[in-house]
Amino acid sequence: MTTLMTEEKLYFDFIRCCIDVQHPIPASIEKVDWEGLFLFMKQQAIAGMGFRGIERMKECGVDVPRNVLLKWYALSEKIKARNIHMDRCCAELTKRLDEDGFRSCILKGQGNTLFYPSAYVRSPGDIDIFVMKDERMSILERRREVLNYVRKKFPHTRIRYQHIDFPVFKGVEVEMHFIPTAKNNPVHNFRIQRWVEKQMPRQCANVVELPDGMGRISVPTNDFNIIYQLSHLMHHFFDEGIGLRQMMDYYYVLQQAERGQQDLEALRGTLRHLGLYQFAGAVMYVMREVFGLEEEMLIVPVDVKRGKTLMEEILRGGNFGKYSGLTRHSMGVKYFLKIRRNMRFVREYPAEALCEPVFRTWHFFWRLCQ
Repeated sequence: MTTLMTEEKLYFDFIRCCIDVQHPIPASIEKVDWEGLFLFMKQQAIAGMGFRGIERMKECGVDVPRNVLLKWYALSEKIKARNIHMDRCCAELTKRLDEDGFRSCILKGQGNTLFYPSAYVRSPGDIDIFVMKDERMSILERRREVLNYVRKKFPHTRIRYQHIDFPVFKGVEVEMHFIPTAKNNPVHNFRIQRWVEKQMPRQCANVVELPDGMGRISVPTNDFNIIYQLSHLMHHFFDEGIGLRQMMDYYYVLQQAERGQQDLEALRGTLRHLGLYQFAGAVMYVMREVFGLEEEMLIVPVDVKRGKTLMEEILRGGNFGKYSGLTRHSMGVKYFLKIRRNMRFVREYPAEALCEPVFRTWHFFWRLCQ
């Protein structure tokens, strides 16, 4: 494993200054490449939070080049405007689904913004929304119900194992989920679907108010998010990659947690049962090394070896692996490149890595039949 470069350590020090106003500004911050830092934060989709750090630098007399300051300010304003639009869309979409007889829950995204220290600093993506009509329905019945609902409006929209595209809603891409998450390993996938089925009615009932009177939406509870978002991170790790935005989301999820030792042992047992425990150890390494999460907040012991592998992938690929080069290839080429990439993880995650190409091949033909 390669050791972290000095520049990357400076970037991580800066991130800690962004998330924790009590964290002392290191003297070494004067040496940072501000253009490089801006590009890094932008590629990792955490530039909105980064601007909080820039404002703190100014208050403390740190000299930030004017050209970087202006670019960062402009980007932060775009992020704020996009968040406001996304909140409005989430509220309107939730209301429309409710009028059409569906219960729903916003997964990740604008639900995660509620955990951040400022309302409009998280870089938004698309809308992931779980939809159900009747909690007594099986997954197959729910998929058929949602499929019929969407295809009445958009006959040729794409379907995936977890969701169907609901093409652009007021300029925002929407994924309507029949299931919130999935695993490549069939045994672990079966287990997590059973776990999810018991949880979702409570998630759809967890209604919150959006900032500035934008409306009401349902979002997952924190105990659900700890497991669900960890599964989401692992899924993308084996797909095309994950970045620090997803890790920062998880950092703020963990910051909401309040549990005793008994609850922690039960959580760890669930993570083992669902095949998430080893990956959780890697994520805890990132939580500690990048965000400075306190030891008592870590849900499992840090796994340094797996954590360094995860860190390398984050730094190499950026947000959802967009800068790794993998996403620029055609579907056929990407199929084999993903296999080669994931075979590197066989020793650390044999169950997921070996099942990934099998699941992806099955999924390709499954989609043709839908």
